[in-house]
Amino acid sequence: MTMTRTSRPVGSDGRADLSELNALMAQMTGDEKHSWAATSTLDVLWVLYDRVLRVTPEMAEDRDRFFLSKGHGPMAYYAVLAARGFLAREELPRFGVFRSPLGHHPDRMLVPGVEISSGSLGHGLPLAVGTALGLRARGLADSDVWVLLGDGELDEGSNHEAIAYAGRVGLDRLKVVVIDNASASHGWPGGIEARFAVEGWSTARADARDHGALEAAFKEHSPGRPHVVVAEVEEPSSSH
Repeated sequence: MTMTRTSRPVGSDGRADLSELNALMAQMTGDEKHSWAATSTLDVLWVLYDRVLRVTPEMAEDRDRFFLSKGHGPMAYYAVLAARGFLAREELPRFGVFRSPLGHHPDRMLVPGVEISSGSLGHGLPLAVGTALGLRARGLADSDVWVLLGDGELDEGSNHEAIAYAGRVGLDRLKVVVIDNASASHGWPGGIEARFAVEGWSTARADARDHGALEAAFKEHSPGRPHVVVAEVEEPSSSH
């Protein structure tokens, strides 16, 4: 079942604030919401879509890409997509119900604006690396590829292969945000940033609730180097 989209954004001036986004999330009820996972990403998602990403429902090839690898708790993602006009707000109360396109993991075939279907831990960053390589080969030099990871996903070996490869081939259009809620099983000496820095990435850390700090960290750029922002949250999380 496919979904129609709407160009009507939240707010009379085409912008949304957190109270409006929280109201959109509140329309999504039911079991298995993974609400901690959703609320830990809401500010990060909003700053990306409101201030950083070069993407609208009307844009085709020459756009930025956003990959949600942290697929649990997609309520925040759906709320932001609705706020930005990718899908109709009226669809939100159907979240997770039978035959609803708004599943507990986003499906790119059903939800407008979703670039990849989320599910398996550790799959988003390798897909983003491949996409960045493809865009480079096609000469789309202005298109950034962003991927949002949970810190627990860094327990997966596929991510470490992607981190190493991206640094070695200088994918400077690849941008990663890691939600750090201390849920990783292993951790890294020197913190998450150290794992990326040793492979040649530029790194930054910001409070996941501080919009100004997030925007500044997201907009840092080191030519020839992929970039990672570790967004730190204090609240507990029940999932990756």
